[in-house]
Amino acid sequence: MNSLDVRPPRVRFDRHELAGSFGDIGTDVPLIVGMILAAGLHSASVFIVFGALQIIMGIVYGLPMPMQPLKAMAVLVISRQLPADVLLGGGLSIGAVMLALTLTGGLTWLSRVIPVCVVRGIQLGLGLALAQLALTNYIPAAGAAGYVLGACGVFLMIMLWGNRRVPPGLLLIALGVIYAVVAGLDVRAIHHGIGIRLPAVHVPSWSDIWTGFLMLALPQLPLSISNSVIATHQTIKDLFPTRQVSPRMIGLTFSLANLAAPWLGGIPVCHGCGGLAGHYAFGARTGGSVIIYGMAYVLLGLLFSGPLHEVLKVFPQPILGVVLLFESLALMRLIADQAHSPRALSIALLVGVVACAVPHGFIVGMALGVLIFYGVKRFGCA
Repeated sequence: MNSLDVRPPRVRFDRHELAGSFGDIGTDVPLIVGMILAAGLHSASVFIVFGALQIIMGIVYGLPMPMQPLKAMAVLVISRQLPADVLLGGGLSIGAVMLALTLTGGLTWLSRVIPVCVVRGIQLGLGLALAQLALTNYIPAAGAAGYVLGACGVFLMIMLWGNRRVPPGLLLIALGVIYAVVAGLDVRAIHHGIGIRLPAVHVPSWSDIWTGFLMLALPQLPLSISNSVIATHQTIKDLFPTRQVSPRMIGLTFSLANLAAPWLGGIPVCHGCGGLAGHYAFGARTGGSVIIYGMAYVLLGLLFSGPLHEVLKVFPQPILGVVLLFESLALMRLIADQAHSPRALSIALLVGVVACAVPHGFIVGMALGVLIFYGVKRFGCA
C-alpha cells in the first residue's frame, strides 16, 4: 500500500498531543475563572461541562479543535458583574440564532463571499490582540520575577521549536509548576480541599434568555461569525488541507454545544481559530490533544474545584503569557500567503489593525475589508 494512501489517525495520545493540549490554556483559564467569580457560577458545573465539550469535539472532528469561552460575553459578564442566569440565558439564545443561520445556509454563504485576504486580516487582528494581552498583562503580572520567568519560557520555546523528541510545550508547563512550588504552592490546602462535586441542573427562564440575547448574544454574534466560524474554517484548510470540514459543520457543533451546556450550568462556548492554531503550534495534530485537555477540566471540576485558587497557581500568569504569545504568532504567520499580491496584503493588514484597535473591530474590519475588496474588483481601481 502506498504510504500516501494511509490516512493519519483521527485520535492519537502521545507526548506531542499532550504538549499541544496546553496550547489554549492561556486564553481559557483567565476568562473562565473571571466569569465564575463575577457571575457566581457553580465552578464544578463550569469545568465539567467545559471539559466534556472538549472531549466530544476531539472525537467528532478528530482534529485539535477545542472549544473556548465566548470572549465578548466573558468580557461583558466580568466587567458588568452580570448574574449567572443572564449568562446562561445568553448561551441558549446565541445557540438558537447560530442554529438558524446554519440551517438556512447563512453561514455557508458568508464563508463563500468573504475573501481570503479579509479572513487573514481577522486572524492577524486576533493574533495582535493576543500578543498585546500577553506582553502587557500576563508576562509583567509577577513583576521582575515575571519578566525573568517569561524570558526563560520564550527562550525555551524558541530553542526547542519544532523538536519532535522534546516538545517545548511540556517543558514550558513544567517550568511553571516548578516556579509555583518554589513560590509557595500550598499542596496541603489542595489536598484538604479535594472532594467529589457534580454539575448542578439549571433551568433558565424566558426572561433570562431574552435579557441574555439583548445584553450578551447581540454583541457576541459578529465575533462568532467572523472568528469562530469563517476564520476557523479557513485555519482548518490551512493547517489540515486534506481534511474537509464545512462552515455548516462548525456552525452546527457551535449551536448544539450552546443549546445543551446551560442546562448543566456550562458557560457559552465557541470554536476559534486561535485555539486551533495554539494546539497545533504546541504539537497537536489529532483530536487527542483536545480530549486530554477536556479530561483535565473534568478532573478539575470533579475533584479540585474546591481548592480552585490554589490549584490555578500551578499555571503562573507569565507562563500563560508565553502560551498566548506563541498562539498569537501561529495566527499572524498565516498572513504570509497574501504576500504575492500587494493589494490583498494591504487589505489583510488594514483589517488586522482595525480588528485589533477599534471597538467592535472584528465586524468593522470584516465589513471594511469586504467593501474595499469588492469595490476595487467592481471599479477596477489600479
